[in-house]
Amino acid sequence: MSKGKQKFFEYLWITLGCGLMAFSLYFFLEPNTIAPGGVTGLAIIVQKLTGIPIDITNLAINIPLFITGILVLGRVFGVKTAYATLVLSAFIRLFIIFFGDGVAVTGDILLAAIYGGVIMGLGLGFVFRYGGTTGGTDLAGAILNKYFPNISTSKLMMGLDLVIVALAGLVERKVETSLYSVITLYILVKLADFIVEGLGYGKAFYIISAKSEEIGRHILNEIGRGVTVLEGRGLYTGSRRDVLLCVVNRVQVAKLKELVYNVDKKAFIMVTTVHEVLGEGFKEIK
Repeated sequence: MSKGKQKFFEYLWITLGCGLMAFSLYFFLEPNTIAPGGVTGLAIIVQKLTGIPIDITNLAINIPLFITGILVLGRVFGVKTAYATLVLSAFIRLFIIFFGDGVAVTGDILLAAIYGGVIMGLGLGFVFRYGGTTGGTDLAGAILNKYFPNISTSKLMMGLDLVIVALAGLVERKVETSLYSVITLYILVKLADFIVEGLGYGKAFYIISAKSEEIGRHILNEIGRGVTVLEGRGLYTGSRRDVLLCVVNRVQVAKLKELVYNVDKKAFIMVTTVHEVLGEGFKEIK
């Protein structure tokens, strides 16, 4: 695929993602005052308090944030972030023009929290996957981290999101509103991560055994996976022993455990989840 086509499809997916986010905000979250963190969540609160449309608030907060980010952090955040921010607000404005204010698909706040989170997570995942962001608390967290380096960006983001979630409950004077907002926030974060990472995760095995060479041969011949030998030394005994490192897909996990057990019942095995595996036998490196 040529670079021009690749760029076109990247922006197409970002546009689709922004459309889904706007759909979630307009038809599920805003009518039920569900504010799942971020600038869009804050925009919902401002709309409830002042009547200012969420697309206007989204731009009014994100544009200064974007400029501040460039000045404070000293790097350009890219055209895609500016594009996604503008397109998200444009979609919200289109919904307002065509459908008016305050259209809710459902008045059941739990259903609105769940489906709003799912659609928002899909949209945000598409935006992230193709190199964009919609500004918001991730950018604000990075700016604050510059002045408070002892607090990680992720913790600052989480703190900002929780403040917005709490404000939603205060505006409605219902603690349930904040609790439902937390449900939406959790769903959209998990789903966005899933869209970005996909199903390409695997399991990494660290195997320590006196029969490491034999186990390694069985892995190569019976499972068809590569094995890396790491040199290890026991701190207590001082003895040196090979440590096998092998990454397999989910289907091969049980087979590898059985294989190691059949060769050496005393083998020490550590298994960890690898969220993305690139290279031969897994996802192609692009």
